[in-house]
Amino acid sequence: MKTMKKTGGASLALLLLCSNFTSLAQKGGPYQLKEGTEVKLKFAEAISSKTAKDDDQVNLVLDEDIKVDGVVVAKAGVKAVGIITHAKKSGRMGKGGELNMRLEYLKVGDNRVRLRGSKGKEGEGKEGTAIALTVLFGPLGLLKRGKEVEVKEGTALKAYVNEDISLPADK
Repeated sequence: MKTMKKTGGASLALLLLCSNFTSLAQKGGPYQLKEGTEVKLKFAEAISSKTAKDDDQVNLVLDEDIKVDGVVVAKAGVKAVGIITHAKKSGRMGKGGELNMRLEYLKVGDNRVRLRGSKGKEGEGKEGTAIALTVLFGPLGLLKRGKEVEVKEGTALKAYVNEDISLPADK
């Protein structure tokens, strides 16, 4: 009878130890950030069609924490990167400037979370869709110069996770 109690007590202790280990493992992750998850960004710097050039890097920051199952996996303020894919200065006859940007990634610790600019996937490509920042400006006269595209620092931009990724909890 004493042997059974000792074995039962050891089993109970082992069971409690395993359940504590499991809950600790769950708190540290990894957490699955799903494709299509909305990501709120903001521009970390002003950009303009007057000064931007194709292939320029655009710096953005995460505007709100990203949570998975109530756990923060990316804190507001982490860096995101975009690339200018097309920049054109405004022209004569009211022709407005053009500025297109492709979102690249959000840097979360050692991980790069691929981003895209639209909610639905387009084809099977892994690159995010370009975001057009074009200003349409009708002709107001032959000598009138069109308006440049200007995006102020802090301007909000909604993006989406481009593919599933596992991330640890952000401490």
